[in-house]
Amino acid sequence: MENITGQYGSKEIAVAAIKMALTADRQEEKQVQQVFLKMGIRTAAVDYGGEFINSVMKIIERAVVSSKREGVIQSSHSEEGAVAGATREAISQIMPKAVGLNVGGKIGIARYGDHVSVAIFFGIGLLHLNEVAIGLGHRAV
Repeated sequence: MENITGQYGSKEIAVAAIKMALTADRQEEKQVQQVFLKMGIRTAAVDYGGEFINSVMKIIERAVVSSKREGVIQSSHSEEGAVAGATREAISQIMPKAVGLNVGGKIGIARYGDHVSVAIFFGIGLLHLNEVAIGLGHRAV
């Protein structure tokens, strides 16, 4: 994701969010986060799981809290709302597949300038019979 201008747009920030959502463990997550930080892209990631309908608010809350904790956003109404809105958009893309089933996975958040992207990797299903999907949302702050 090299960019000679040092400027990144919505596509590059979406890629960063997806890469964060696909990290396998906390160690890889921190390594990827450091690579993006050197590029000036702030990132965060957090795991989640549970029954889909009951998990929607938890997923949004976790995205906002982890974004603030990792310094991706400030504690302001507009920035928290941008992350919450992008997270809601990502969730809505997966909703038809997930309603009534268990979900689990990771939320990846990335920001550069006024671009904020949230990617959610979902494992959807029962036991080992999972479907997988990624939802992606973007907002400008």
